Amino acid sequence: MKAYSAMSKEELAKEYEKEKAAFEALKGLGLKLNMARGKPERGQLDITTDMLTVIKTPEDCMDPIDGNDARQYGTPWGLTCCRELWAEILGCKAENVLAAGSSSLTLMYDTVSKAVTHGLLHSDKPWKDLPKVKWLCPAPGYDRHFRICASFGFEMIYVPMNENGPDMDVVEDLIKDEAVKGMWCVPKYSNPTGCIYSAETIARIAKMKPAAKDFLLMWDNAYCVHEFEGDYVPFPDILSLAAENGNADMVMEYASTSKITLPGAGIACMAGSVDNMKYLMDLWDVQSISFDKMNQIRHVRYLKNKAGVLELMKKHAAILKPKFDAVLDALDKEIAPLEFASWNRPVGGYFVSLNVMEGTAKRTLALCKEAGVVMTAAGATFPYGNDPHDSNVRVAPTLPPVAELEDAIKVLCVCMKLSALEKLLGK
Repeated sequence: MKAYSAMSKEELAKEYEKEKAAFEALKGLGLKLNMARGKPERGQLDITTDMLTVIKTPEDCMDPIDGNDARQYGTPWGLTCCRELWAEILGCKAENVLAAGSSSLTLMYDTVSKAVTHGLLHSDKPWKDLPKVKWLCPAPGYDRHFRICASFGFEMIYVPMNENGPDMDVVEDLIKDEAVKGMWCVPKYSNPTGCIYSAETIARIAKMKPAAKDFLLMWDNAYCVHEFEGDYVPFPDILSLAAENGNADMVMEYASTSKITLPGAGIACMAGSVDNMKYLMDLWDVQSISFDKMNQIRHVRYLKNKAGVLELMKKHAAILKPKFDAVLDALDKEIAPLEFASWNRPVGGYFVSLNVMEGTAKRTLALCKEAGVVMTAAGATFPYGNDPHDSNVRVAPTLPPVAELEDAIKVLCVCMKLSALEKLLGK
């Protein structure tokens, strides 16, 4: 197999006819495969089904730390035992943690919403009263982060991602603008690149001195325990690092069990400085008496502690690794020798970030859809849905069974080749 760049026009034309025939054959299979989102498969859900019956007696409903009854009204802060569990996982203190309902996305949205309607701890005025709010969006990134910004009319500023995290030279220059009020970060197994922020990047983030005194660093630690290959990778406590650098109130951290236990029926958390949490919880107290504490106690009784979480994640890893191997093996065999695309090789998280030939991502995914394979829309991993190079494709291999996944990746590889050849031949 020869690289496309080394082929003559005649050889490229011959390859095009071959891949066109392969594409038509795949269309004839009538596939209906959806890889648009990073969802756990049924086998992963089955792992934690026993959690639904872990509460058997009234005594099981009592918080093992302070004895409070999870069946009763409580405070918006959540059960003490649940706050302790999240503090152990994140490496912070329970006093920094709110234990909430099932969605960290809800908590992130609500934090930004409160900044807009009420302002943050160090805001001079609510953000709704400002002429402009700008937000840093490292990309490729998580599309739902960008949708939060869009919903409030923020001006989103693209920050390039590299193997160590966001380009901090770009970030440190942009935060000199007082209108820049925040930045999204997924520090471990970032969505979709799979990178782990380097110690140097995290140190530079913790030391930032934004012009905006109410700058909000949104630390979405969604994949903090989500290895599927190799040992658990520890991560630093961003709250402590920020505090050591005089930025205690700059950071809000989020996590959930969406891909640990049951998506949409798990528990989430929000963590920040004591002062930040008090300010936000005074606002939160108006809208909620308490979250679903029975689900919180159910999770604590089932997971027990961080060690219990990590043991559970090994069971997830056994299911996930063959799927990622299937994707990477196919790309290595079918695409690597042609030298027109690149991809990450994640050992955790939920995605493979694939860069096809520049200018062909939209065409590649349109061809995939035509052949019965639906994937995340091209551009979704960038603010405003605008990939400046039209090259990034987010592959979500977790939901389909391996056999279906192999069919889907076969379609993807053919469509990548076909769209690249169309561009090279000027079709």
